[in-house]
Amino acid sequence: MSWYLKKFGDLSLPELYGILLLRNQVFVVEQKCPYQDIDGYDASSWHLFVEDKNGNICACLRILDKGQTFEEISIGRLAVRRDKREHGLARKMVQKATDFVIGTLHENDIHIEAQVYIKSFYEKMGFKPCSEVFLEDGIPHIEMFLHR
Repeated sequence: MSWYLKKFGDLSLPELYGILLLRNQVFVVEQKCPYQDIDGYDASSWHLFVEDKNGNICACLRILDKGQTFEEISIGRLAVRRDKREHGLARKMVQKATDFVIGTLHENDIHIEAQVYIKSFYEKMGFKPCSEVFLEDGIPHIEMFLHR
């Protein structure tokens, strides 16, 4: 597998298409949640993604600058292709993203919105809940915060 971290303007068209395709497969089709995935934040975000040996994107997330959704940097749109789940790929993605935010961007705080069903996953990564549960597009979410 090959790892990439790119600003939006540095993505090739096939990479952008692969990211949007995976997010659509996971968030819209699998979760049966028709929502506006293309929300205007991608163009100013960092995109971390993994390609398999055939060049297909099998996991992705985006890193949003401070002030886009929260006062702090945020990580979001974490998606892993169904056949690549349960192998620690999501954990590696979040770890690489937090390492980049802390080590390269020199920020100590990350604020996220997580679907409630994966709250414990983020807690194991050091995130702490910082809100009550709320509905986003009909799915229970919770805000979480990481300070290093």
